[in-house]
Amino acid sequence: MALFSVYFMCVSALLQRLEHPIKPDGSLSLMVIGDWGRKGAYNQSQVATQDLEIALKDSIAKWKIVVGHHPVRSIGHHGNTKELNRHLLPILEANNVDMYINGHDHCLEHISSTRSQIQYLTSGGGSKAWKGDIDDNNTDGVKFYYDGQGFMTLELEQTNAKVVYYDVFGKVLHVLNLFKGLHSPI
Repeated sequence: MALFSVYFMCVSALLQRLEHPIKPDGSLSLMVIGDWGRKGAYNQSQVATQDLEIALKDSIAKWKIVVGHHPVRSIGHHGNTKELNRHLLPILEANNVDMYINGHDHCLEHISSTRSQIQYLTSGGGSKAWKGDIDDNNTDGVKFYYDGQGFMTLELEQTNAKVVYYDVFGKVLHVLNLFKGLHSPI
């Protein structure tokens, strides 16, 4: 006969919430791309990439941030997404994107591009994690990797961006601070 106990406990997590209305001066461009999909002859990824390229070229924002589901760069279980490296990465680099934020890989990671200013930020450790599943052959630019559960926050100001990675208990694991001048170098 097996005996077991079930314990229930009340927990409360309060996260800081910062909200701002859309900036009418165009000082921030946050673009979300559906980075995967085809339906018959219709290539939704190609259309999304074309739309993103136009939006990035037209943007006068100081901070350019693109969000997608799949990683461009990752040393986690899924690794780099070849299609995004082929089709999306040249657009991100040509348009001076500051950050590409994604999930998909069940980890937390920060990778700095070795070819451009892009910071690749993965926050995919919210529901599960794959301990020890790391591609050690793909480590160029890796600043932080955590194969446990956790989350990431992003705080933006006109000249500063702060990214903080936390474990599930709220312990700070990694901090990235980015700075920009007051005036664009155009």
